Amino acid sequence: MTGRDEYERWLSCPLLTQEERDELAGISDDEIASRFFAPLSFGTAGLRGVMGAGINRMNARVVAQTTRALAELVRETGGAERGIAICFDCREHSREFAETAAQVVAAAGVRAIIFEDLRPTPELSFAIRREGAAAGLNITASHNTREYNGYKVYWADGAQLPPAEADVIAARMEKIDVLSDIPKMPLDEAEKAGLLKKLGAETDEAFLEAVLGQCRGREAIKAASAMKIVYTPFHGTGYRLVPEALSRAGFENIVCVDEQMIPDGTFPTVKSPNPEDPAGFALALDHARRCGADLVMGTDPDADRFACLALHDGEYRVISGNQLGALLLDYVIGARKRAGDMPEKAAAIKSLVSTGLANAIAGAEGVRMEETFTGFKFLAERMGELEADGWETVLCFEEAIGYLIGGFARDKDGVTASVVTAEMAAYHFARGKTLVDALEGLYERFGRYEEKTISLVMPGIDGIERRRALMASLRESRPAEIAGIAVASVTDCLDGAVYEGAEKTGESPLSGADVLRFSLASGDTVIVRPSGTEPKVKIYLLTHGGDCAARLERLIGWAKNLA
Repeated sequence: MTGRDEYERWLSCPLLTQEERDELAGISDDEIASRFFAPLSFGTAGLRGVMGAGINRMNARVVAQTTRALAELVRETGGAERGIAICFDCREHSREFAETAAQVVAAAGVRAIIFEDLRPTPELSFAIRREGAAAGLNITASHNTREYNGYKVYWADGAQLPPAEADVIAARMEKIDVLSDIPKMPLDEAEKAGLLKKLGAETDEAFLEAVLGQCRGREAIKAASAMKIVYTPFHGTGYRLVPEALSRAGFENIVCVDEQMIPDGTFPTVKSPNPEDPAGFALALDHARRCGADLVMGTDPDADRFACLALHDGEYRVISGNQLGALLLDYVIGARKRAGDMPEKAAAIKSLVSTGLANAIAGAEGVRMEETFTGFKFLAERMGELEADGWETVLCFEEAIGYLIGGFARDKDGVTASVVTAEMAAYHFARGKTLVDALEGLYERFGRYEEKTISLVMPGIDGIERRRALMASLRESRPAEIAGIAVASVTDCLDGAVYEGAEKTGESPLSGADVLRFSLASGDTVIVRPSGTEPKVKIYLLTHGGDCAARLERLIGWAKNLA
């Protein structure tokens, strides 16, 4: 069936609402192709797409289809009574999609455990574990722009869905017609039948208690009572719990960006609600300059990602995801040693594409360092494996401003990252230092590290082929040099093969992902992979020592020319 055929099938469906018909009427051939060329792809990261009518869009029909498949899997694996926890963010239609999901879950005979209002993603992960739920789902598109929404699925451990279960759900979705009248139970009926539970203040309190349990520097916070913090939730779910957690931790000078404290899925004050983009902090920096803040912090709309800027020599300096990961690792290890609760078997986990500075810190402190593919589902999976072997993970992080401190959740946690970062800043503030000073101290100990991520955006239907062709070209040609620097070895993470020139010389412990890693003779690393959630190919450039900044500029030029 062609995209045009599917479009006509939608228009002729008697279940279509008038609003859907109006939206689809008279759209262009290109728009028909965009909306109907293929369904949104379901994987371990769930679904993500532009909102609207069509099989390649996020809408209530796609949500119902996906949820029915998830509910059937949970029921057939004995999890009906344990239920599915459901959360949603501030985006347009998020509450509607979440309530649709709850109705579908209940109609399938599975208990729906739904938050009464929008909540941070890490609180969902926490709630799955606390409630003993069999699975969870979250209606969110994280840091994407306003036209997007998404559907993240979690398993009983609170981590994102494992590949085997994702494959089962994807296969079941193919057997459920998105235009069929998928059974739904009204929420009031579900509650009367014992198939609906609502989560609210009690879960919030338990979550906050777990977050504050990661604070081990209350004396530093008291000593740095003059330190001022500006915080923004970018109109998202962190608006209530982050300021509350900071206040309970002992911070007294917290200035919130009022214009961005109102949950609003249209994100009226920013072009993009992504804290990774410094431009989004314009309003926060205005507040910071007026009040003389020492630290500026922000969480993305579902409060799983966190970023900050630090005042240093009269200017606000961006602390990158890699830099903050290294700073947090150094601080958490030190804080736990000072508190006397550093585990004997301590580990840290980071993604393959994150800074090598963390490896150096872990090595110097006697902490085991583990690396995984990009995506917190991989970090969480490794965390669980280490825990089963008696290891405690003191920090998980990836360069895309994702951090996990403590074992009570299994996904990125911008709420805890906010509190621990503020505590870390207070520790250094009390000693007359900024986070930039602390970072320079790490460079003095371990040498300078410079990193950059280049995103080659390839949207649309043709972008799929362009992304595939780029990866195929790099895989087949295996360049002998990059930006004039000799390639010492290439690791193809599809099968784990390691090559030196044309000869296969070994195997990597990491395999099964479309990732290419080029180790250069200079000691630098280039990693290339297609994004799992956006129409991009990402190129990670990691340099270390000597003239690493100059080498990084050369590598940036090479990466940009790949487009």
